[in-house]
Amino acid sequence: MKNYFFTSESVTEGHPDKVADLISDNVANYLINQNESHRTAIETMVSSNMVTIAGEVKTDLMKNTDSIEELVRQTVKDIGYEQENFHWKTLSFKNLIHNQSIDIARGVDKGGAGDQGMMFGYACSENDSLMPSAIYYSHKITKALSTARHGGQDWMGPDGKAQVTIEYSNVNEPVRIANVICSTQHSEDLEDNPEEVQKRVEKIIKPELDDMFDDNTIFQVNPTGNFVTGGPDGDTGITGRKIIVDTYGGYAPHGGGAFSGKDCTKVDRSGAYMARYLAKNIVASGSANNSTVQLSYAIGIKEPVSLYVYCDGKVRNDISEWISQNVDLTPLGIIRKFNLFQLNLSETTNYGHFGKEHLAWENTNISDQLKF
Repeated sequence: MKNYFFTSESVTEGHPDKVADLISDNVANYLINQNESHRTAIETMVSSNMVTIAGEVKTDLMKNTDSIEELVRQTVKDIGYEQENFHWKTLSFKNLIHNQSIDIARGVDKGGAGDQGMMFGYACSENDSLMPSAIYYSHKITKALSTARHGGQDWMGPDGKAQVTIEYSNVNEPVRIANVICSTQHSEDLEDNPEEVQKRVEKIIKPELDDMFDDNTIFQVNPTGNFVTGGPDGDTGITGRKIIVDTYGGYAPHGGGAFSGKDCTKVDRSGAYMARYLAKNIVASGSANNSTVQLSYAIGIKEPVSLYVYCDGKVRNDISEWISQNVDLTPLGIIRKFNLFQLNLSETTNYGHFGKEHLAWENTNISDQLKF
């Protein structure tokens, strides 16, 4: 088989869409307040020195609007935005959140799904995290950039992204990193000095790439030459636009639903977590080298409409039947299994919702039972 290439990207916490995601998750955390009866679906838009939040909620905490504004400003400050045209202290803020429809609440409060839709989970044997390699290394790069910036590399701005191309010899058999594209916002004193920026960035990111790069790997840093104006001043950010970054980097299907700002009765979030849990357990058990799991739900209905399992190029009805008989796939069952109303949603906002060992759905504690 001729070698082929696959590419995925990740973004830093200061990317405009991720600023919006983090604001949505932090506001949702505050309004949910670990209360299983509370509901949130928070959308955020950020642009030049402005933040607007909207969406629907069911909570008794909405009356304290000053606290929500303070939380939004603190979020922007913690990310590191004190730019002339996007500053936590001077930005304009608008709150358009309203109460949840009683028609939605009627079914959800009885344990049904918060919406209709389909969710996918994926896992493969390419690395210890059981994640596809391109998104795995993209996340490592963007996390390293943010860590370096918070650690004193003050020439870096909050905005940035990375794109990694993996060369494969066969399915789930990565050979090397063929190309790395990395863009990071930088200070004005490095304007028109792309060689120095590239040197500094490579020093930060190369240790994250293990032994996967070689002398022929191409590193491209800030391909336009400069990246001074960035963040929401350079590009509008909206909640939910980085769903591929949040999942598998395009290596697996996506149902289309975003995560951020949503309580876990929304199966866009909880269903996707369960699908990943199942897929990861299938691979961890040795039953397959790769696994794709699809779940689908109807709004207000407890049991999933369908369950589909695809492993190593084959539909595996035997595995899906075992799962249906042994795993609680209702939204409430998923919430209780992963303790999702205790979850700090902002822990999932950046660098993907999957592949992080400390998250409950990344555990493989049913894998010993999955022997097909």
